[in-house]
Amino acid sequence: MTPEEFQRKFGIIGKSKKIRDLVDIVMQVAQSEISVLIYGESGSGKEVFARAIHGFSKRANKPLVSVNCGAIPEGILESELFGHTKGSFTGAIDNRKGYFEIANGGTLFLDEIAEMPLTTQVKLLRVLETKEFMRIGSETVTKVDVGILAATNKDLQREVEAKRFRHDLYFRLKAVTINVPSLRERKEDIPLLAENFLREYSIPNKTSIRQLTNDALELLIDYDWPGNIRELKNTVESAAALSRSDVIDAATIGRLLIKDFEESPRNLPVALRKSPETTDREMIFGALIEIKKDLLELKNLAYQSTQNLQSVQASDGEIKPIWQLEKEAIINALNKFKWNKKKTAKALEISERTLYRKLKEYGIQ
Repeated sequence: MTPEEFQRKFGIIGKSKKIRDLVDIVMQVAQSEISVLIYGESGSGKEVFARAIHGFSKRANKPLVSVNCGAIPEGILESELFGHTKGSFTGAIDNRKGYFEIANGGTLFLDEIAEMPLTTQVKLLRVLETKEFMRIGSETVTKVDVGILAATNKDLQREVEAKRFRHDLYFRLKAVTINVPSLRERKEDIPLLAENFLREYSIPNKTSIRQLTNDALELLIDYDWPGNIRELKNTVESAAALSRSDVIDAATIGRLLIKDFEESPRNLPVALRKSPETTDREMIFGALIEIKKDLLELKNLAYQSTQNLQSVQASDGEIKPIWQLEKEAIINALNKFKWNKKKTAKALEISERTLYRKLKEYGIQ
């Protein structure tokens, strides 16, 4: 199987060098029986690569069981992993298999492994070393043959140093370590991902939206994506739901990525519960969006003025400066709409902010 075929089969989207290099590593380690530790920021696609490793392994025809260690309360995680016998604790009304038994012969994917309590880490290490365990309340040993994949968005070495993660379990898990790049490290993949998410949304929802404009794609590429692929997917789906035409434009994307995009005078983000770094990034991104909008509007207004200039030349041969034609166009529109700024801006296809700037520039009162 070629890397391209591998990517298509397991839904790995991207042509960047980081993704191509990662795919080569994943295809190689999937054929071994060694445990794999997957690093990556939240939303970067760690589970996609875990599924690819399992699907390309010798255990592919057996179950892949995913467990989010951070989503299960500490008091019941051990029972969820190893199972329990009837009456072993309050609420244990029947015998129950744990995830290790369910995944027997296949693969167990332990997501957010850094959130696992230390007491459970001790028992997990024993299972990895001996391939056997006992259900809670049982005196019978159960043997299992399970491949282990683990993932985290934390630096486990630092967690070990802080004594929040056992060093022996860490060294047992990190036989092979792979790093899933964040979306901002592979920005050339954003158009491919965005178009794929748009197709995935449009087909079941039977929408007519076919594409994103080039300006919309540029905004997606410029954004920092703290939420990575998960945030990009949500943004594209929201834009598709909100779009009033068969294409998604830059304005629709901007309103989703920058808080108070329309209402704020400078389209600044809301800084509540955000780090200074995130706020600064959003402020810069908002300013870039505004500059891009202004340039597009000025380009459109200049084009209209050029058209007017051609008509003036054709009618009476008089040549006027473009700024004068632009000023006359604004005054005519203001008079037509009885100086209603909102209607004037809409008719001229510019924002009210641009209109006010032009009024000041030309001294129109």
